[in-house]
Amino acid sequence: MASAALTFSSPTIPPRSYPLIATTPRRPIPTRIVASISDKPVTVKPSSTSSSKLPLRKIPGDYGLPFIGPIRDRLNYFYFEGRDKFFKSRIRQHRSTVFRVNMPPGPFLAPDPRVVALLDAASFPVLFDTSLVEKRDLFTGTFMPSTDLTGGFRILSYLDPSEPNHASLKKLLFFLLSYRRQSIVPEFRRTFGSLFDTLEAELAKKGKANFGEANDRAAFDFLARSLLGKDPVETNLGLDGPKLITKWVVFQVGPLLTLGLPNYLEDFLLHSFRLPPALVRADYNRLADFFRESAGPVLGEAERLGISREEAVHNILFATCFNAFGGMNILFPSLIKWVGRAGARLHGRLAQEIRSAVRANGGEVSMRAMEAMPLMKSVVYETLRSEPPVPLQYGRAKRDLVVESHDARFEVRAGEMLFGYQPFATKDPKVFDRAEEFVAERFVGEVGERMLRHVLWSNGPETAAPTTENKQCAGKDFVVLVARMLVVELFLRYDSFEIEAGSSALGSSVKLTSLKRATF
Repeated sequence: MASAALTFSSPTIPPRSYPLIATTPRRPIPTRIVASISDKPVTVKPSSTSSSKLPLRKIPGDYGLPFIGPIRDRLNYFYFEGRDKFFKSRIRQHRSTVFRVNMPPGPFLAPDPRVVALLDAASFPVLFDTSLVEKRDLFTGTFMPSTDLTGGFRILSYLDPSEPNHASLKKLLFFLLSYRRQSIVPEFRRTFGSLFDTLEAELAKKGKANFGEANDRAAFDFLARSLLGKDPVETNLGLDGPKLITKWVVFQVGPLLTLGLPNYLEDFLLHSFRLPPALVRADYNRLADFFRESAGPVLGEAERLGISREEAVHNILFATCFNAFGGMNILFPSLIKWVGRAGARLHGRLAQEIRSAVRANGGEVSMRAMEAMPLMKSVVYETLRSEPPVPLQYGRAKRDLVVESHDARFEVRAGEMLFGYQPFATKDPKVFDRAEEFVAERFVGEVGERMLRHVLWSNGPETAAPTTENKQCAGKDFVVLVARMLVVELFLRYDSFEIEAGSSALGSSVKLTSLKRATF
């Protein structure tokens, strides 16, 4: 049985139909890392390369007093400054995009909150190199949720590629994504067609329609139907799946969230202590039972790979509910927000491109048809660049190494935690023109496609592929595909739409205020 990940080829794009706006690349930014392979501190030797001419600089910043410093940084990060301002103020203070800082949650959840922050496109890619950094138990950063929330197992997301079961579990996820691949497009159209019907009815009744609530229901139904061939409504899970998942996710990543409670009360309850897993055990068991009953062929493949059925159940559940469902609940509202804000002119161009490509494909929505939609593809990549679904990345240095920013070199010692805030890497003004703007055409054409190596949402460059040897998202191509299908479905049905956008605990909050039905 096949165990390869879904892959989607990128054929040569025909001559551009759209002007290339602000896509001229700045100078290439390689991953510049000098590593020591001995136990001695790094010695940086002069060379003829331009990177060696950068000055060697001590990493600026400090961690403050024990306990007090991490608490101070946590309050600034969540409340007094907010995440982006927290990082920007320290870049200005230290005149460096590489510096030392404490990352939440800190006491009493994280035994060591100290990190070296990497906040530009030059230094950030070291976090993808598993020959230089270890990823063991770092999926959620400086703390790890209790394994009581995942059936007692350390899930694939928390494993380093060097661990024995990493490869087999990742192969299992490749199989999960591929064995029912023919059902993905039709199930998406069925499920999200119903979503838009629901939104239209709500809009007609109330004058506004909450995209997020409808998206929760549609995302879980689509994943269950397409990947497992099972409709949750026909099982004991019924309609409860999304709310059970949401509660379970909060118990895992609550220490990294703000929920709108009074600041000090929230900080004490959410960021200082673990929420007891027992409070969601019954909910989690209902989800696990659903996957035990519905994932038969995938569990059979797990046994062939040497994975116990029970470990497979919890990994499939996590990949479907945390990674895929959680990702769609962050990415889809973000996509609707950015495209909605772009306005009617972009909407008209997308509608024209999408409908023309589908007509040329015999009226069928297929991966082949979508490859002939360069503007649509660019819009998806630009959303992933502008607001990556998983913004925080971590890795622990395996050995002494030298990391380079655009301006300097910095020695990092073995065992130090490296941290990257991805939006600062993917919106680096030394890489992208108009980096803070949403430029729909940014990745159109040959020049634009070359810039995809700087799109990093999947824990690796968009031009790379997930393998059993790396930590790039196993569902990278799946996520891009479903995001493309959302845009296609939207503009097959509507000429334009209008929104109200806000923020939520996990990303963007979007309400539709107008849907203009297709007229051509």
